[in-house]
Amino acid sequence: MSNPPIDFQKKLAALEERALHGDAKAVEKQHTEGKWTARERIAKLLDPGTFVEEFMLAESPCIEFGMAEKREPTDGVVIGFGKIEGRGVYVFAQDRTVLAGTVGAVHGAKIGYATETARKLGVPLIGLYDSLGARVQEGLDTTRVIGKMFYENSITSGVIPQISAIMGPCIGVAAYCPALTDFIFMVKNTSQMFITSPPVIKAVTGEDVTMEQLGGWKLHSEVSGVADMVADNDEACMEHIRKLISFLPLNCSEPPRHVETSDFSGRLIEDFERIVPADSRKLYNVKDVIHRIVDSGEFYEVKPRFAKNIVVGFARLDGWAIGIVANQPMYLGGSLDVDCSDKASRFIRFCDAFNIPIINLVDIPGYLPGLKQEQKGIIRHGAKMLYSYSEATVPKLTVYLRKGYGGAKQAMCTREMGADQVLVWPGVELAVMGAAGAVTFLYRQEIESSPDPEKTRQEKIAEYNERFSGPFEAAAKQFAQAVIQPSETRLRLIQALEFLRSKKEERPRKKHGIMPV
Repeated sequence: MSNPPIDFQKKLAALEERALHGDAKAVEKQHTEGKWTARERIAKLLDPGTFVEEFMLAESPCIEFGMAEKREPTDGVVIGFGKIEGRGVYVFAQDRTVLAGTVGAVHGAKIGYATETARKLGVPLIGLYDSLGARVQEGLDTTRVIGKMFYENSITSGVIPQISAIMGPCIGVAAYCPALTDFIFMVKNTSQMFITSPPVIKAVTGEDVTMEQLGGWKLHSEVSGVADMVADNDEACMEHIRKLISFLPLNCSEPPRHVETSDFSGRLIEDFERIVPADSRKLYNVKDVIHRIVDSGEFYEVKPRFAKNIVVGFARLDGWAIGIVANQPMYLGGSLDVDCSDKASRFIRFCDAFNIPIINLVDIPGYLPGLKQEQKGIIRHGAKMLYSYSEATVPKLTVYLRKGYGGAKQAMCTREMGADQVLVWPGVELAVMGAAGAVTFLYRQEIESSPDPEKTRQEKIAEYNERFSGPFEAAAKQFAQAVIQPSETRLRLIQALEFLRSKKEERPRKKHGIMPV
């Protein structure tokens, strides 16, 4: 007796039903943990109705170790294309409700395909990670495809923006793939990243550590610097990604993004004298300066919890996307240390890769001194900023707010380091070291032999500032293009950026430079 014919339409409907709705208990568990499913995340991330899924019915071919009974459509990762604010993106979302989101041969091949296709199409790639790591049941098949994932992330770097969101525990391979991308988001209390799990660490080292202690959001946003942004929940995370994407071009061949703005380009800023004290020993928050300069006060900060002595992030001037690098006097006086050098260098290189002009707001006392910094390699790490600015060919504008001392001012992009425009506020000090320190070194004997040492010292400081480190000395020696009123800062930056939009600058032909790392 022959078998009845297969009803292919009915089978397709059944497979699609399983793929789209999953196991009810697994979905409920995901919700109980305060997390959305992969499809719910994609739906919130993309413009409504724009997601087109690919390889929905892909399944693992593995049958060993009881895997034949566990095979499910999608193989634990949903991939496809859609739109954010009407612009194309590629997205994949690991599905913890299917095989715990583990990476097997098919799963990894789908992610590799998404990365490669996004690169070919010239659209951003967004990965939503929620995985327990490699699928050990598939052995070397998994290992091979993991290598392919790493390779695709690496060669895609600098071609399109790659954005990763850690939406749950991400172990091993699920941690290294995001590490090869441009930006990493984490979600408070539900996301962790680490290479080795707590039970393994306990067995090998004897250390008792929780998943949150080992790789939670606080560790990676405040200590390791792995995470760029932190969201309160899944919904906020998707909104953060949409906001970041709004500042970025689709790929490295596009100009910086432009949107319409109602903020007048000629707007003057009248309260900088109140916000930035003339006394360089007094603190202020450089973010107050940034918010007043940029369009509508909108500033999207990157790594706000890490290396707080430097502030980096995206904004707009006259509707054009820009990157901002600014010393923060509120922390370590705004001096450069190991961590902030890494933070700034990576941001500078991202902006340069994607044609985003860089605005530098400088108020820097120097490199952070001390034995610990030297032991951690401040020479090597600090050199990254010198390298990054020298390598960058995008428009670079530098504004000195109060001071720039020593080699650290070069690390914030002087004219000789490639700045296209250097503007200084009145009262700015620019020197090898601060006037007080320089006078003590240069006039020690004269001061000590004076009838009134303190009076002589103050006179020498005033003389030194006037002759060697003042703003007009900088203008006279062409260190800066202009001395400007603080109120004109926004206007002058917009004028310069408009003129520099046609900038083209070549570098010596070579395979690639060797950045200090």
